[in-house]
Amino acid sequence: MQKLIMAVLLIFFLGFIETANAEPLWQTLPPTPVLPKADHSGYANINGTRIWYAEFGHGKPVILLHGAFTNSNYWGNQIPVLAKHYKVIVMDSRGQGRSENNEKFLSYDLMSSDVIGLMDFLNIKQAAIIGWSDGAIIGLDIAIHHPERLTKLFAFGANSDPNGVRPDVMKSSVIQACLARTKIEYEKLSPTPSQYQALSDQLNKMMDTQPNFTKAQLNSITVPTWIVDGDHDEGIKRENTEYMAAEIPGAGLLILPSVSHFAFLQNPQQFNDNVLNFLVAKPEY
Repeated sequence: MQKLIMAVLLIFFLGFIETANAEPLWQTLPPTPVLPKADHSGYANINGTRIWYAEFGHGKPVILLHGAFTNSNYWGNQIPVLAKHYKVIVMDSRGQGRSENNEKFLSYDLMSSDVIGLMDFLNIKQAAIIGWSDGAIIGLDIAIHHPERLTKLFAFGANSDPNGVRPDVMKSSVIQACLARTKIEYEKLSPTPSQYQALSDQLNKMMDTQPNFTKAQLNSITVPTWIVDGDHDEGIKRENTEYMAAEIPGAGLLILPSVSHFAFLQNPQQFNDNVLNFLVAKPEY
């Protein structure tokens, strides 16, 4: 009996040491999830280019929009949970993932127009948007210019203008690891695998100069909105997150604990629970 107790205590102690020495979640970049098998996927010809999309589940439509340089696979931990209750649509933003790009210059207005174009292609009149980083900015752009097409907006890791990005963002080892990973993923998924540098130049120019949401534009948003971020975001200034939540009428502000710009990978359960709570919550205004 004494040996058994000693063995249990040893296992507990080793586990404690391993946990104590583990990196905090916000300093990790978990593997890119595997995209679940879609009910339907394909390409839609939108704004002169081919946009890849996939659909999962049934119910009210929810569109997931990924961040810059990445692809829809990054939503692999969210799709199975959401598809139990909703019709989930993912799309690779133009020039990224499996989608093509015929434009020399990218803009958030153009990519929000791509989302509207896909909704028209799929005969979706309205949808909720869950956006991450660039995807959240696209969601805000749609909320400003096409509010009649949205039911709700969960904007995670967005900025309202280039000054909302931290100047030391590129010093983050997690951001650097993500960029190295996405280059490899681009070369595997893209119909133009040799054009990563051209895409990188376009995206960096866009992010250096856009978005430029004015106070009046944020004040005009009527779509039920949550402005969300991780408490250790590597790239977004907290004051900009709080500014957007304060300027959008009735918006909720949610800061997720112990995670970063990659919260949906680092703590999927926490992220998914909050998305589900958001989708079922009734607006307070």
